[in-house]
Formats: sequence, C-alpha cells, structure tokens
Amino acid sequence: MTRDPEPPQPPGPAAPDPATSLPVDPDPWPGLSTGPNTGPDPDRYTVISADCHAGADLPDYRPYLERRHHDAFDAWAASYVNPYEDLVAPEADRNWDSARRLAELEADGIVAEVVFPNTIPPFFPSASLMAPQPSGEEFELRWAGLRAHNRWLADFCAAVPGRRAGVAQVLLGDVGEAVREVRWAREAGLTGGILLPGAPPGSGVPELHSRAYDPLWAVCDELAVPVNHHSGSASPPLGDEPAARAVFMVETTWFSHRALWHLIFGGAFQRHPGLRLVLTEQGSGWIPGVLDMLDYYHGRLVRAATKAATAEAKFGAGLADSMGKGPSEVWRDNCFVGASFMRPHEVPLRERIGLDKIMWGSDYPHDEGTHPYTREGLRIAYAGLPPLEVAAMVGGNAARLYGFDLALLDPLAARCGPTVEEIAEPLEKIPADATSPVFATGGAVRVW
Repeated sequence: MTRDPEPPQPPGPAAPDPATSLPVDPDPWPGLSTGPNTGPDPDRYTVISADCHAGADLPDYRPYLERRHHDAFDAWAASYVNPYEDLVAPEADRNWDSARRLAELEADGIVAEVVFPNTIPPFFPSASLMAPQPSGEEFELRWAGLRAHNRWLADFCAAVPGRRAGVAQVLLGDVGEAVREVRWAREAGLTGGILLPGAPPGSGVPELHSRAYDPLWAVCDELAVPVNHHSGSASPPLGDEPAARAVFMVETTWFSHRALWHLIFGGAFQRHPGLRLVLTEQGSGWIPGVLDMLDYYHGRLVRAATKAATAEAKFGAGLADSMGKGPSEVWRDNCFVGASFMRPHEVPLRERIGLDKIMWGSDYPHDEGTHPYTREGLRIAYAGLPPLEVAAMVGGNAARLYGFDLALLDPLAARCGPTVEEIAEPLEKIPADATSPVFATGGAVRVW
C-alpha cells in the first residue's frame, strides 16, 4: 500500500503504450467479428460495466495522505457526519471490500468495471461528484483529499489486475496541478482516465470552453487518457426545498451535457484531435437531437460570419477556424457515452448515437443500479438485437476505450457471463424489488 507519500510514489503496474492503447480510427467491435465472446465460450457476453462507483472507508484514507495533513484529517474526521445512508449502512463495504465486490459483480454477470468515486474523500463536505468548487482557503486540503482517493484507488485496482479501470479525480482551480495528477495517474495504472469536474455558473473557475484548460486537454491527448464527465457534477446550488430538489432532477442532466458543447465550440478537439470525451450516466436518447441542434447553430453561425452586415455575424466570427469539424463529426471521432442502464426507449436510437459509442453500465452499488438484476436489465433493453451489437454495447466498446484485455476477460465471462440465448429472451416480468429506472414504465426520449 502507498503510505505517507512524501513525495508521492506512483504504485501500480506500468501504463500501457499510449501510441497503441487508443487508436485514432478504431475497429468499432474489436475482436468480436466471430461472436460475442472470442474466448472459451462464444455463447456468452463479456460484460464490462462502464459505470460503477467505489471509495475507501473514511479512516482508510488517512494512510494515503501526506503526513503533514494527518492532524487536520484527525480533527476533520472526528466531527464529520456522513450525510449518505448508503455509506453508513451494512452495505457500505461494497465500496471497498474487494472480495465482496468481485463476488457480487460476477454473480450479476459482470467481469470488469470502470470505477468512478463514491465515498467521501478527506476534507470534502459531500461526495466529490456533488461538491462545489473549493474556496481558496479550502483548495490545498481538498486537493490532498482527492490525491488520497486516487492513491487508494490505484491500490484497489491493482488488487485485481485487468478488471478495474479506475477514474482519477482532479480539480480545475490549478490546471498545472491537474496536469501533474494526470501524469501520475497514467503511470500508476489508473486506466479509466480522469473525472472532469463540472464548472457550473458562479463556480469561480473558467467555463469549460476556455483555453485555460488547454494544458489539461493536451496531456490527456498525449497520454490517451479519457476525459469522463459524470452526471450530477455540474449543477449550480439550488437549495434544499422540495421544489429545488425537483428542479435539480429536471436540470441536472442538462448541466452535465454542457461539457459537450463547451468543448466542441471551444475548439478543444480541433487543437487536441486525440482527446476523448465520455458522458456517463446522463442517458443517451438525447444525443441525436442535441447533435442536430448543435449542427444547426454551428452552420448558422459560420454562415452568418461571412455576412458582415448581419446582426449575427459577430456571434460566428472566427468559429469555423477555431472549431474545425462540425459537432456531429466531433461526436463521431472523439466522443462516447457511458449509457449506464440503457432504457428500452433509447435502444432504437442506437445507430444514430453510434453503435461504437455506447457503453453499458450497472451503476453498482447505487440503488438506481441494476444489481442484482443485471441480466433482467440487459434483457429488457437488448432482447432481440443482433448479438454483435449487444456485445459491443455491453463490453467491446468499453474494452477498446479503457484498454481492457478481452483475452483476459473472455475466460471469466465463460464462467459467469450472461448467455446470448438468455439476453435474447424478452423480459415478461419485472422483479418486484428492482429499483433501477431501466425497469420503469412510460419512459420517453427527453428533450435533453
């Protein structure tokens, strides 16, 4: 275990060669041309969840902090009250108990996972996904807390090589520090990339379209590090009244989607063509319509820029040169969706979204996740689809983006993966105690 890092020492295996880990023009379904599983059992799917969550128990973060922060941690931890029931209940150890986690995921048919954060890191008021940007006084300790989580996560992933792609956390208030952490994470074997924090209005950091973040995009491009943007991390504070909570549910995915058009219109992909953006747990049915809208505004503003006498000319000035490709082309070449428990009404849009873009996720161990009914969740969404398409969405695409080795995972799937035959069977009865929205009736494609 990496303890008292002064200076931090990068644990974990050597990083894969960035020149080969993320091809610029990859095969949409790598290794799947002969069937869902090219290993010992071709009749089973190799399922990789592109959306799971984990973190250490609060006291277990202490050894991963630099010693100079130990006294501050002890004082903070002594008075901290965890606001999340699922992190203090008997089930909380699913976040850090490696053996229990493996057993539950395998029983659910899942052989590998992309690991986003979940528990409270040191010096944070809440889970880091939802926490507001730190003030200047808080910044140093918050950074120390995220580094402690990243170092714990590197050990957690190294405990089962090839089966966990950990997502490292960064802050946006110091881009130079973020760049250094990206390099550390790559060397430490955190193959899940980085978690891009939200920059909601009023956050105090530049908007995501700003060129201030170019050093961060550049290092992610250089090292083939995916940039993940998870739902819930970009909404401004709304309060805690019933209306505020309802408004949050209506708006939160829209605020999360903003990263897409900020990076597109900001020209990040033009300047850093190997940059990969993943939008996770934000649904997927909104993507075709939003891309149509972005293409419309792009074309309208670029055309307006050629007509100096029009009122709109100033809005499109320089846009064509700074952006390069249009929004749909950027999506095709640079973006993915962590579609999580893809809902039945989203599935007919899969070709418009991109069959090589969709990565299914269970959201384990969250209540809204599919565990322990992942097979049923896959059936209700994917029954009747061509097996090659299912194989790509439930594992092949994630393997390609995050560097999972299917030669390692296929034999595991031959033991515990769901069969092609069972996933092809339509689900006639929803489990009575299922809590995932994938089983909710009346779903429809959202405006965003």
